[in-house]
Amino acid sequence: MGDLRADGGQAAYRPRRSVLYMPASNERALEKAKTLPVDALILDLEDAVAPDAKEQARENACAAARSGEYGSREVTIRINGTGTQWHDEDLAAACAAGPDAVVVPKVGSAQEVRDLVAAMEAAGAPDRTSLWAMVETPAAMLHCEEIAAASERLTVLVMGTNDLAKELQAEHVPGRQPLLTGLGLCLLAARATGTAILDGVYNDVRDAEGFAAECLQARQLGFDGKTLVHPGQVEPCNEVFAPSAAAVEEARGILQAWEDGAGAGVVTYGGKMVESLHVDTARRVLTVHAAVTGTAPRG
Repeated sequence: MGDLRADGGQAAYRPRRSVLYMPASNERALEKAKTLPVDALILDLEDAVAPDAKEQARENACAAARSGEYGSREVTIRINGTGTQWHDEDLAAACAAGPDAVVVPKVGSAQEVRDLVAAMEAAGAPDRTSLWAMVETPAAMLHCEEIAAASERLTVLVMGTNDLAKELQAEHVPGRQPLLTGLGLCLLAARATGTAILDGVYNDVRDAEGFAAECLQARQLGFDGKTLVHPGQVEPCNEVFAPSAAAVEEARGILQAWEDGAGAGVVTYGGKMVESLHVDTARRVLTVHAAVTGTAPRG
């Protein structure tokens, strides 16, 4: 079961539980990434790279994207934002390299998405290279549905929660109450348009308990996964965003009860009434489980 696109079609499900930023200027980090149990990588040319290292980082990221040495991991390149001195060359080089996606920071409008897609096509980006838009300003929150619906080439929204907090003049607090309105607006936009959506980063890499709590919150809110800043965050994040053994067992039980009760009118499982919406949810749980474990779906 894929994510529903705005045109009513189905996009194949691809796990993005853990999405790790890696500074493309750090060749050792790029090599290490080949061994990490991460679903996707963002090879970063922006915040994590000093101005005098931008060109080398660009070359490293493009070489990595071309290498085919990252297995099933989704490999993306985050370029410098529209209007910066590096943007045009970053975009042209990334499109020529043909990664799974080009990630663009601070996307604030549907017109910017259309302009980026036109620039990608002009630069010869292969059809397989999608656009991931980072949404990280109040304007982006308020126009997120328009942004998500602007092009079928845009497949993922990435929350930029650090920048959003800065723009809101909000504090970073447990539970993220100041950010919940923006997170909710973007989640609504993602689900309305069939676009995947990733939560923002957790800054304190030493705070395992706080990180786990924020992963759980993100999963409960409905995010597909979370962006990460340290390799040590990968496995805990994968665990939270994968269906638990109990959830898988329940999903299989719901589907079996639904099949057994076909034509019976009322179907129950575990003392609870089962409707088609529960069946859809159960199927999605099993699809995610199959994708992250490499097994064929059952039920």
